[in-house]
Amino acid sequence: MSAKARLDRVSVVLTAASLADEIGFEHVTLAAVASRLGVRIPSLYNHVDGLPGLRRELALYGIRELNKRLQLAAIGKESERAIEAMFHAYRAFARERPGLYEATLHAPDPQDRELEKAAQDIVETVLTVLEPFHFTHEDAIHVVRGIRSVAHGFASLEAAGGFGLSIDPDESYRRLISVFLLGLHSIRQVDEN
Repeated sequence: MSAKARLDRVSVVLTAASLADEIGFEHVTLAAVASRLGVRIPSLYNHVDGLPGLRRELALYGIRELNKRLQLAAIGKESERAIEAMFHAYRAFARERPGLYEATLHAPDPQDRELEKAAQDIVETVLTVLEPFHFTHEDAIHVVRGIRSVAHGFASLEAAGGFGLSIDPDESYRRLISVFLLGLHSIRQVDEN
């Protein structure tokens, strides 16, 4: 079967995601994807709406993949253990799929309902894990943002080679998560008073 016979939106997006992981999200071009697939650039337009459409598809795929990992990490765990597992799943995704992860970082266009829903699904996943804490909705959203900020910040610094000391970064991450979890109890205590 020729490469052209297998060409569809899924194969284009998966190929682009693989390239993004190899060369970086910002370096993925239609020419690079077409070359990898063994087709001409115009063939891609039957499956994605140019480079902006391809980047949108990568973001959608990446957000959904990240959400799956967070959900799988939290299954069967309660409260702090579920949050801790999600922290580790987030970092693992950023490490294993760096280009695809990069595609997930921008807030979705509010006019793009499918992308907006995928992003909201991640928020809902984390909110579900936070339910045992009985936070107000506003406090829970702050915690969701905090989880993302901590996990992203650590993963980004790690990817950029920002941890040059010989001290184990895995232990640093575990300690960071522990401090974050202690902070969650502080928020709950303030809400209860």
